[in-house]
Amino acid sequence: MRVAIVTESFLPSINGVTTSVCRVAECLHLLGHDVVVIAPDPAPAWFGPIPVHTVRSVPVRQFPTGVPSGRVESLLAEIAPDVVHVASPFVIGARALSACHELGLPSVAIFQTDMPRYAEQHAPGPLAPQVANLAWRWVRRVHALADQTLAPSTSSLAALRAHGVERIALWGRGVDTTLFSPAWRNHPAARDLRARLAPAGETLVGYIGRLAPEKELDRLAELAGIPGLRLVIVGDGPSRAALETTLNRAFGCGARPAFLGFRQGADLAIGYAALDVFVHPGTTETFGQTLQEAAASGLPVVAAAVGGPLDLVEHGRIGLLFDPALSGALSACVGHLVSERAVRERMGAAATAAVAERTWPSLTATLVEHYAHARRRMAPERHAASRR
Repeated sequence: MRVAIVTESFLPSINGVTTSVCRVAECLHLLGHDVVVIAPDPAPAWFGPIPVHTVRSVPVRQFPTGVPSGRVESLLAEIAPDVVHVASPFVIGARALSACHELGLPSVAIFQTDMPRYAEQHAPGPLAPQVANLAWRWVRRVHALADQTLAPSTSSLAALRAHGVERIALWGRGVDTTLFSPAWRNHPAARDLRARLAPAGETLVGYIGRLAPEKELDRLAELAGIPGLRLVIVGDGPSRAALETTLNRAFGCGARPAFLGFRQGADLAIGYAALDVFVHPGTTETFGQTLQEAAASGLPVVAAAVGGPLDLVEHGRIGLLFDPALSGALSACVGHLVSERAVRERMGAAATAAVAERTWPSLTATLVEHYAHARRRMAPERHAASRR
């Protein structure tokens, strides 16, 4: 098939949407499909052998947001794909789905970013419920244009269904089990990093990902005072400066968290491998890709018992889930793993085994089946439009 991927986020921005789009595009190409990407500026002109077409963007909270102009429709008309994959549609994705309706192109929309929850978190207190309702109205309107909507977790599936989104199915995310592996723990670079971060044999508890308000990283201040713990933060983003101030104040001069900045590729894998426990305190994850990467790296995972982590973390076997509404629940879970080395090693091994089959090639093969279903589902009158 010729597949056009329209995405709200792409390189050089690094986040869950970008990672998912890159891996899917690679796997589709390897399967022999003809892939084209449409993304906001300043995306590169090529992603390996895959051409990338750009639309104008404007910065929103340091994030390039595509302008939903007529260029989206003209590009789709020119590319004439067999199916349009729309990643996390909200702005240019919404325009793409509307264009698909006009052009008679089958479409698959990937629900990946919980915009209603983000909007609710950032709205003034009394207005938060109204803002969330408005956001859900927009999500419902956008996804109503898609022939198939794919949700990454059972909680996302339930939320979409509860808000009236139809034609929905479950499709998770893959993980690169070649790159992310416990084998990195024996690499000299990982051993050197551990020696630098834990000179007295501290247990390294880390977060890896974007440093942004929706990740709720201020919650990590709760970990201050756990004996033998050293907190490690890998990543960058708009919250970094404020987060450093908050966590340094909480932990004090003697045990300040280590901020390692942005990493990718082998350096990122080494960052995971140097840790003993992975922690993700956010409550808005529709999936939680870094949780899978941590599990593949042999780490027990501590995450909020909300959203995507409910599908990924089997409590007590591969990690621990904490109640984000209960004060002290996060520190209790982390403290237990810090004090019980045998428990965290057992959970880490079980975590790696649990994600062994969740590879991107296998998930992409399933995605192609959803593409075929969307093509069959498209209304007859739109088939007729596509032949004109």
